[in-house]
Amino acid sequence: QVQLVESGGGLVQAGGSLRLSCAASGSIFSTNVMGWYRQAPGKQRELVAHITSGGSTNYAGSVKGRFTISRDNVKNTMYLQMDSLKPEDTAVYYCNRVGGIYFSWGQGTQVTVSS
Repeated sequence: QVQLVESGGGLVQAGGSLRLSCAASGSIFSTNVMGWYRQAPGKQRELVAHITSGGSTNYAGSVKGRFTISRDNVKNTMYLQMDSLKPEDTAVYYCNRVGGIYFSWGQGTQVTVSS
């Protein structure tokens, strides 16, 4: 059973930066398309960025140019560098597989951006 643990969230002012981490219990990043999702209060969970096993990346329009997804297959860790943060980025952020059956969801990490 794969376990995912997200960390790195916090409270930041608009325009600031945060770096999120997603640690996995196994070597999943080299064989799966993995992504960062977020869920704001009262809204559905949305995919904001994903990275393929080959390293190709894709971003939602709302974060393109501000967020950067990356991974370290040796450390079994995926990252989300978030720059120029906006209040609308406030949400709980999760990592998981993209396409196919989800792994068990982690607890997520809260990101709060103040204006």
